[in-house]
Amino acid sequence: MTEPAELAALRPVETRRDLREFLSLTDRVYAGEPRFVPPLHAQARTWFRQGVRMYVLRRRGQVVARTTLHTDAALDAKLGGRTQLFGLTEFAEEAAEELFDGICAAGRAEGRQTAFGPVSLLPNQAGGVITSGFGDRGFIDSAWNHPYYPAAYEAYGFARRFESDTWICPVPDKEVFAFDDRRIEAERLRVHRGDRRRVAEQLPILREMLNASFAQLGYYTEISAEQLAAQTDGLAYLLDEALLLYVTKAERPVAFVLCLPDISEYVAKCRGNLHLLQQLRLLATRSRYRREAVLIIKGTVPGEQGHGYMRLLARELHEGLRRGGYHTLRSTYVERTNPGSAAQYVAMGGRPLHGYTFYAKDLLS
Repeated sequence: MTEPAELAALRPVETRRDLREFLSLTDRVYAGEPRFVPPLHAQARTWFRQGVRMYVLRRRGQVVARTTLHTDAALDAKLGGRTQLFGLTEFAEEAAEELFDGICAAGRAEGRQTAFGPVSLLPNQAGGVITSGFGDRGFIDSAWNHPYYPAAYEAYGFARRFESDTWICPVPDKEVFAFDDRRIEAERLRVHRGDRRRVAEQLPILREMLNASFAQLGYYTEISAEQLAAQTDGLAYLLDEALLLYVTKAERPVAFVLCLPDISEYVAKCRGNLHLLQQLRLLATRSRYRREAVLIIKGTVPGEQGHGYMRLLARELHEGLRRGGYHTLRSTYVERTNPGSAAQYVAMGGRPLHGYTFYAKDLLS
């Protein structure tokens, strides 16, 4: 593909050496910064092999910024326009304007109406920028960035979209979620737990509930079986079976929750390069990472929301956390327009951890 003349400052990642430079940028931008947790290198390498367009910005031969440039028809339909997506976006402070010039030039060259990101590759997968809580470390499946990031986006004219918060909660030492157990038999309810040997069988059940539960959210596009498999690759060896739960009602799945042990410190230590040897080391030492957990996602299918099934799952989850010796639970971002989803964290005595947002910029004005 011929690159538009306007993209002269952004150079495509074409070789493995280019990719190594792309990945190693965070080692410099976040040098000595223990709160940053890098994205996994394996995922970026997969996208490179799949043809996702990656770019770097160099000054005096050194990479000072990076991004992906991609599009998605389903998200275009959801947002109501032709959108230029960008993701894995990192930059030295002085390189922000030139990087954003390149991103917006790419969108205009392809007739896109809006630039939206950072998303990797979609907002229902990963991405975002934190806007507060910089003193608290990041964690897997979430963002952490320098305070100059939101200032740079907004100085360039990007506007916040889907403002949210991540959460942090102590694991209570006593039960905080009540559920009338008489309902279990009366409504033919059954709580199912994760099973490392049956993860491949359980994932389609979770995907069906996930797509149904989140369909009404403004940023959400349906996750395919292939996308979910890619996002959960390696789940079996990391899974704590007591932290993957779903409930069926008359044998029909109606609600679910997925937590994982928080391996953020390990990922940061190996700088995102969780290759086979690092995976084996993690497996051998995984008991060290069973003190804190991350709630990745939870939901209730339409028609069953408001019936208390998430309270049942919350009770079982927190019993699993207590018995497993966990003392802290973090949650990926929850939109501020969805206070019901954050109610569980409030009940636990939790607090918002990081302000969180995506950014959009009109390319037509």
